[in-house]
Amino acid sequence: MKDILHPLCLAIAGAGFLFLLRDLGKSRRDHALVALAFTYGFSALSYAVSLTWVWLLIDDTFGITNISVPLAQGCVILVFALQGTVLAYWSKPPAEAARRTRHLLMGAAVVIAGMAILFTLLTPATTRPSDFATYYSHDPYYQAYVLLYFGTYTVAEIYLARSCWKYAKSATNRSIAIGLRLIAIGAVITLGYSSIRIGAVIGAEVGFSVEHLNSFAWACGDIGATITQIGYFLPTLARRTASAREWTAAHIRYRRLHHLWAALDQAEPGITLRRPASQRAVILRGRSAEFPLLRRRTEIRQGQKVLRRYVDPAVRVESEYRRGTESLNDARFAAAVTADQIRAALIRHHANDPVDTPAAYADAELSLPTTEDELQHLQRVALFFTPPQLAIPAASDSSSTASGARS
Repeated sequence: MKDILHPLCLAIAGAGFLFLLRDLGKSRRDHALVALAFTYGFSALSYAVSLTWVWLLIDDTFGITNISVPLAQGCVILVFALQGTVLAYWSKPPAEAARRTRHLLMGAAVVIAGMAILFTLLTPATTRPSDFATYYSHDPYYQAYVLLYFGTYTVAEIYLARSCWKYAKSATNRSIAIGLRLIAIGAVITLGYSSIRIGAVIGAEVGFSVEHLNSFAWACGDIGATITQIGYFLPTLARRTASAREWTAAHIRYRRLHHLWAALDQAEPGITLRRPASQRAVILRGRSAEFPLLRRRTEIRQGQKVLRRYVDPAVRVESEYRRGTESLNDARFAAAVTADQIRAALIRHHANDPVDTPAAYADAELSLPTTEDELQHLQRVALFFTPPQLAIPAASDSSSTASGARS
């Protein structure tokens, strides 16, 4: 059972560590993120060391029988300390979280040191990668080792289960609340693993055996730990997914504004202070379109101002009458009329035919208090806008980065 579940757990923990490792260079001051990354790292290391072929290789390399046991279980103790650190920084002020982190790490160091001393006294003679826990259950030093390790294990899992279930009730972020509940469920499942291991020691003294539950113990440990890892990873995954959606949405919105911006840029190149790079190149480099999108919004609005003296009142009257038959709501109606006004103004601008008394744009009457409101409105304007067929071809979105001013 161990060699079936451990590779899966190793893959999950290793993937989580590599996924978070990329962020550490940018977010070294995010202590929760650092602790979470090393939680996955030490968890992956514990699974790797426990694989039978790795276990045998380490024994041969160091010449110490079953040395993989304290190595793997020492990693697990560190995982518990780091998990507590993550919870501390998620739920407490930074100063209190830092103090609790120090206590957790010092406690882990004490437990690992005690395990190392007891293991040296054990002096096991036979390599037992699959049934070490039950094979040496009669050894008094091993019994002390088990009580120290699995006692700590049990206390840590009970703490995780209680704390996470408590914090989940007050969490305002849905992904964090779900993640905390998964951690609590996983911690409860792993108690089956520690209970069986402690039961093996007790059974050796009072005359019963739990050897037949060895596979079940590994299943409880690995399945519970995997659920716990998923719970910790869920908030990070949710944030990354949201960031990916925002990145994609910004590029889509940027592209949708292109034909409106290009028509205004063709008419008045001065509105574009810096030629935009090709969007394809920006996407291939993995760059965000947030700033270019804001710049495009500003340039479109500047283009509308430049065209203001070409906005014919008659065009607005005709457009409002025509668009009034299309059953548009107020926001879409204003956007549609504004798009018609821009198109007609571009034609007059091309003919150098300004009007004596320019009309106001229909969207001048809209309430657009935030940048997001204005971007949504410009998306609607671009949807209704059709560039006029003028003699000069539209400017390319992949122009050089030279200044937009032309003479």
